[in-house]
Amino acid sequence: MSFSIKVNSLFRLFKQAIRGDQQDYTVLSIDKAIFLLSIPMVLEMAMESLFAVVDAFFVGQLHDNGAIATIGLTESMLTLIYSLAMGLGMGATAMVSRRVGEKDFDSAKVAASQVIVVGIVVSLAVSVVGIFFSEDLLRLMGGSETLIKNNSGYTRWMITGNMSIMMLFLINGIFRGAGDASIAMRSLMLANIVNMMLDPIFIFGLGPIPAFGVEGAGIATTTGRSIGVLYQVYHLVKGSGMIKLVWKDMSVKWDIIWRLIVISAGGTGQFLIGSGSWIFLYRIISGFGESALAGYTFAMRVIVFAILPAWGMANAAATLVGQNLGAGFPDRAEKSVWRAAFFNMIFLGVVTVVFFLLARPILGLFSTDVEALEQGVLCLQIVSLGYVFYAYGMVVNQSFNGAGDTRTPTLISFVGFWLFQIPLAYLLADSLNVGTIGVYAAISIAESLMAVAGIVIFRRGKWKLTKV
Repeated sequence: MSFSIKVNSLFRLFKQAIRGDQQDYTVLSIDKAIFLLSIPMVLEMAMESLFAVVDAFFVGQLHDNGAIATIGLTESMLTLIYSLAMGLGMGATAMVSRRVGEKDFDSAKVAASQVIVVGIVVSLAVSVVGIFFSEDLLRLMGGSETLIKNNSGYTRWMITGNMSIMMLFLINGIFRGAGDASIAMRSLMLANIVNMMLDPIFIFGLGPIPAFGVEGAGIATTTGRSIGVLYQVYHLVKGSGMIKLVWKDMSVKWDIIWRLIVISAGGTGQFLIGSGSWIFLYRIISGFGESALAGYTFAMRVIVFAILPAWGMANAAATLVGQNLGAGFPDRAEKSVWRAAFFNMIFLGVVTVVFFLLARPILGLFSTDVEALEQGVLCLQIVSLGYVFYAYGMVVNQSFNGAGDTRTPTLISFVGFWLFQIPLAYLLADSLNVGTIGVYAAISIAESLMAVAGIVIFRRGKWKLTKV
């Protein structure tokens, strides 16, 4: 009877989390607050990672390693856009959550409007780069002339249509800060449904629609994300959530924008540092041939698919930190972080076991190329060795950001990625002739050490004094 009651209680909480009922997360029990926030955030991040997995699956049916390599090279460049979007999104979450914790909803609305203004300006500038320089960027990344000639359309679509990426992250950051995580989740669910429907149509053709190949994946993904953004905008303007914008809110307020830039600079810097590192790693891997690059790309798709839901838990912790600091409960904020990190460790521990036991059949869904499959299996198994450490590290670092202390995780990222991971990957792969295994090992070692550093610094507690 007791077990049945607990199951029914969990099911009711799950429905409540998906439904998105308004809550004051500064007074709920910590475990309940984590559950109600993290469920939609985990599903939201799973939906974001599903874009890459679905694209890789359908493009894999073309049996063209050049097409898969193009997706990998393009995604490594798009990480720069993700960095800007996620950094600004973290700034939005920190500012909105702090104002919501203080019950200053008008200021939260103003902060949200300025986030959107900044995002539009940045994404328009990036679109110009996509229109005119997509082929040059692929060439710079080491893509062959044949690859560029056949597949650059995918890169052009993805970079030119970056506003759909930017707005998804920014507006969802606003919703997360306000505690409206279920709206963020539903926008990405809608975007993914559209993408899954359009991918096979545009890649392989249907009726009067020609087969665009890998370029079709870019068309489908950009279209799906754009529809998700329209759903977000509707809820910001017409919805019944905590944040509801009107046109006059969009007028530029330089003081708020400057504060947003200051807070977001650290978050953007973290992701730019990480993204730059991933670009270098892709460049190293590309030296071992297209099959190695394809296998690495497949493995990274699966890794991201597992990691992004874990980021959902980390985002929940960031929201709880911001709101509890705003409400004047720093000890409750810290306790929320340790509980969320523990739950995250359990999740990624299970993922590690699954990857070790099922790496080959999982990657076999994407490719039958023997060399690509072998590289993917090695990457998946070696990188996942650091997951248990990373589970704590990602929650702690995101909690720094939620408190508005973006400087600390930025420094950790710079030292970990640029002064350790990249040199170690190059040393092992090229100088010591370990090959691609050296790159995979460098990723796992660096991520683990960065997590330990974050935990040690977090325990000192200076983040509780950050002003936002």
